[in-house]
Amino acid sequence: MPLAMTPPANLTSGPATPKTAHPDVLKWVEEITQLCQPDQIHWCDGSEAEKESLTQQAVDAGILIKLNQEKLPGCYYHRSNPNDVARVEECTFICTRTPDAAGPTNHWMAPAAMYEKLYALCKGAMKGRTMYVVPYLMGPPGSPLTKIGVEITDSIYVVLSMRIMTRMGQIAWDQLGTEGKYTKGLHSMLDINPERRFIAHFPQDNTIISVGSNYGGNVLLGKKCLALRLGSYLGRIEGWMAEHMLILGVESPTGEKTYVAAAFPSACGKTNFAMLIPPKEFDGWKITTVGDDIAWMRPGPDGRLYAINPEAGYFGVVPGTNFTSNPNAMISMSKDTIYTNVALTPDLDVWWEGKDGDPPAECLDWKGNPWTPASKEKAAHPNSRFAAPMINNPALAPEANDPHGVPISGIIFGGRRATTLPLVFQAFNWIHGVYIGATMGSEMTAAAAGTVGQVRRDPMAMLPFCGYNMGDYFRHWLRMRKLLKRPPKVFHVNWFRKGEDGKFLWPGYGENMRVLKWIIDRCRGRVPAYETPVGWMPEPVDIDMVGLPEKDVTNLGEALSLNLEEWKREVLLQDELFFRLYSDLPKELIFQRELLISRL
Repeated sequence: MPLAMTPPANLTSGPATPKTAHPDVLKWVEEITQLCQPDQIHWCDGSEAEKESLTQQAVDAGILIKLNQEKLPGCYYHRSNPNDVARVEECTFICTRTPDAAGPTNHWMAPAAMYEKLYALCKGAMKGRTMYVVPYLMGPPGSPLTKIGVEITDSIYVVLSMRIMTRMGQIAWDQLGTEGKYTKGLHSMLDINPERRFIAHFPQDNTIISVGSNYGGNVLLGKKCLALRLGSYLGRIEGWMAEHMLILGVESPTGEKTYVAAAFPSACGKTNFAMLIPPKEFDGWKITTVGDDIAWMRPGPDGRLYAINPEAGYFGVVPGTNFTSNPNAMISMSKDTIYTNVALTPDLDVWWEGKDGDPPAECLDWKGNPWTPASKEKAAHPNSRFAAPMINNPALAPEANDPHGVPISGIIFGGRRATTLPLVFQAFNWIHGVYIGATMGSEMTAAAAGTVGQVRRDPMAMLPFCGYNMGDYFRHWLRMRKLLKRPPKVFHVNWFRKGEDGKFLWPGYGENMRVLKWIIDRCRGRVPAYETPVGWMPEPVDIDMVGLPEKDVTNLGEALSLNLEEWKREVLLQDELFFRLYSDLPKELIFQRELLISRL
């Protein structure tokens, strides 16, 4: 779309001085300046001085509140518009040239029509505001997988959050040079009107445009937008994988290191697993966190799959986090963190449901209203967040900044299922593992739209994040096998199976180390397993239960049991997704389903 408005004056001094000589960046910033008409431009350099200056500006403007610096040094509080508190899948579009390229699981609009709509909304949208030009790296400097992005935004909250979540500033300009490729990202808050809220991805143009929101998942364009939706598209073209997976390292008492990646849908303990602390019975074992949310993986020269975490921070859900569920997350968010939509206490501390200790006698809830323990509403929004630098994590893996990545020995899928799915099982092979990932799902909770207990299929935990046709995405997974001499073993876990009394059969949290050890031993070929219709499974004696109460030992057999009638129903439930994708579904997955039926 042509841009022909007159650029505003007085944009050439101080932070308005371009930090790059890249001709395409300069041309694009000039075009967006003409379109959005900001009062001034700030070219970000990522320096400490810039951080201090912008933070003070945000406090002066009431965008951030400075928290109690004795309790939470370097921490600030942000309260978002009540209509803008989460990702909005119905406003998220994949704009490819044909609907088939986006597939039936994505919202689609033709690129030309979407550009016209969004440029009309952005016309003059930054008058009276500063336009920030934010360069960032997704991935460690120098990694062959690292991507460069430039986000233009009118939100100081976005700038400060991107500084935490990415490697932002001069480091990105230096890697871009004058000829490097980069992802274009335009964000404008407009007036935070849900009716004018769009998060649009243009995979074939390597471009993202987000308007009408200031919530992290919609506006930190390096995160879900580039790291997953555009990343998955680029990975398919370039021969790598962008996945919604944590990456953790397991170090044994003898110093042996093994790395696994794991994909869980929301509310399934993903961050807790990434930062797991082994129980005291596992003295000498250590878990380190490479990443808690996103994995970019490529075949290495030795035929193994290598992974990097493209992010530099954690953007985690706060409610339910405490020193029992996730001590490392509590430590990570204790300094230099931005909290969003939690409760604010009179002494400028933060609180949320599930935090250690008693609730405050009084505080302000996430909307800024007075709250007491007698209030009917929750003090913190269920999706309230913390953005913390990964360097704060005491269990941060030393390989987190390794440009070569870490070799992945196992891939773990998991979901929240009260019945049917056992505690752990292993796929027979890579293709069977793809089928397991493609059919994974979780039961809806009371906070989700739909029927409580209904299983929502979420293939590889990527349903909201795949930037192209999901059938082609499965095909890409199958094709990756041909590029790997030693592919990772594939597993499925279910921490949430319940007994007849409605209580969880498995204690979870740090005790998940016991299942993880069996997985590691299987990857290393050290323990046996027996064949079942659904995959390879452990005998109860092969799960180390030393130190657990007798009831947990007794429950293990039930947690590992298979009910074949329930599994027959499970196969029928999978039809919902298979019918939706049938015309694009790889025949290998159809064959895997038939094989499972025959085994059952």
